[in-house]
Amino acid sequence: MIAAMQTRKDSGIFTNRRRTVFGKARSDSGKKLGAVLISRPEDVAYLTGFTGEDSFLLIAGGKGWLLTDSRFTEQAQRECPGLEVFTRKGPMAEGVKEVSRQASLKTIAAQADHLTVNQNKALSKVLRRPLVPLNGLLTRLRGLKDRHEVAAIRRAIAIGEHALGTLIAKGRRAFVGRAERDVAAELEYLMRQGGAEKPAFETIVAAGPHGSMPHYRPGDTKIRPGDAVLIDWGAMVGGYAGDLTRVVFTGKISPQLFRIYDVVLKAQRAGIAALWPGKSCKSAHLAAKKVVEDAGYGDKFLHSLGHGLGRNVHEWPSLSWLSKDRLRAGMVVTAEPGIYLPDVGGVRIEDVVLVTPRGPKVLSAMSRSIKDMTLR
Repeated sequence: MIAAMQTRKDSGIFTNRRRTVFGKARSDSGKKLGAVLISRPEDVAYLTGFTGEDSFLLIAGGKGWLLTDSRFTEQAQRECPGLEVFTRKGPMAEGVKEVSRQASLKTIAAQADHLTVNQNKALSKVLRRPLVPLNGLLTRLRGLKDRHEVAAIRRAIAIGEHALGTLIAKGRRAFVGRAERDVAAELEYLMRQGGAEKPAFETIVAAGPHGSMPHYRPGDTKIRPGDAVLIDWGAMVGGYAGDLTRVVFTGKISPQLFRIYDVVLKAQRAGIAALWPGKSCKSAHLAAKKVVEDAGYGDKFLHSLGHGLGRNVHEWPSLSWLSKDRLRAGMVVTAEPGIYLPDVGGVRIEDVVLVTPRGPKVLSAMSRSIKDMTLR
């Protein structure tokens, strides 16, 4: 049975998002859609505020149904007023069939780029008609953040910065002699202590030569005096991620690392300066890449300038040389150029930037000065 829950007024934010999705889906498909089926968890959360698991969302005009199982019924009722909560007893496809029957929903569009082949077959079978593919719509909508989303990302950034700042304030003793994984664990603990729901991703702490591997996983290696330690970390707050990278130095800095730090910092400034609405995503990457190439390290910049940030750590758009997209006001992206030298180490400096009508606005506040990153 479908039961409407009205414990408090539905949030206008989520209602408006659902109406937008349904309207755009109907327009894009060119068909008279009866409903839109959302299956990707991050998209369900974006459209409902639901923080649980095992949930699909059906949208039909101004109406919506959250399909879940009995573990999450009470949670869904509390978190999603204004939606009808359907507690399925069997497979999800059967739940979709029952809601569609009761609500007389006919043609349904679904996230073909997320559903598995088996899920698609099961749904098409019980609905007795093929699903209309809904590709990319939520990706683009979620790429443009509203003020509530920007505020959540700001909180995630602030909690992450405070956590690393706490370690840096302790000086070398917070790093030297400790295993990479232990420093990573303490940093994640400090983020949780500061209000994070969880780390946004597995924290990277890469000591010395390990810094030349952009996605290194911290291990038992002990941090030594004189190491450059690359730290990539982020907090998840209110369902939104922070993502930052700094390099801290536990002693005297080698001339080679000192030089590439300066190059990376200049490259980041150039990339950020190019983040204006209407400009291509590719042009921002190339602005940063040119600084690195001019310094003679072009082949040591191993990735794109950055990526969108939101409910996922990596979202649309990509600030890549392959991107064909253009920047738009409301996008929140990272700017994280890097230089990686095998057997020496690496430098990556990453900050979060909001694209505004008046240009780029850096949301992160932690110092990028090499002086401030050198531990006492």
